[in-house]
Amino acid sequence: MASKLISANPVDGRSEIDVGDVTGVKSGGSPHRWYSPGDVQKMIDAITASYKKLDPSHAAYYDRQRTAFRTRALARYDSLIARIRNRNAGVAVGASESIFAPLAQSLGVKLVTPANFLDSVSEGTEPTAAAKSEADEQIARRQIKVWIYNSQNATPDVQRLTSEARAQGIPVTTVSETLTPASASFEQWQSRQLSALATALARGSAR
Repeated sequence: MASKLISANPVDGRSEIDVGDVTGVKSGGSPHRWYSPGDVQKMIDAITASYKKLDPSHAAYYDRQRTAFRTRALARYDSLIARIRNRNAGVAVGASESIFAPLAQSLGVKLVTPANFLDSVSEGTEPTAAAKSEADEQIARRQIKVWIYNSQNATPDVQRLTSEARAQGIPVTTVSETLTPASASFEQWQSRQLSALATALARGSAR
């Protein structure tokens, strides 16, 4: 879609950044790269390099802006990631879809929801009966400490599992596909979600 929009509006000298090329994600892979802290850093570098190429006389300024964003704007974001990783490495969690998978890997938590369920919900298809049953059992047996669901894609299966998790006393928290609220910056949005997840993990691990 993005490539079609760019082709429909040609501009001489425009710098184009393909997120898939920068992050090594092939066509058809998860587009939600903002849930990969490593990819966030790669994109910061790529955007800075693009500005410097377009405006080389101000290269030092763009480098300073990159450093400021990394060290100040992302300070709480980075701190929360490190805190969750240090306190909850290996903790089993469940999620409604694969949007959370890159972040789970970076945080060191163990995402145990069946891959078929995660991918099916993300892609808008029906999970297999076996995947649904396994996800149900993980909650019923309290094999997960926290349930994370995409608040912008709450399918009937996701709603059911979320209700089951709450009934079992498993802490529930959310992620979203777009800025929430819409006026938030990237770092505000992600830090708010990470803070809520840290709280949920503390509650779930205390049980």
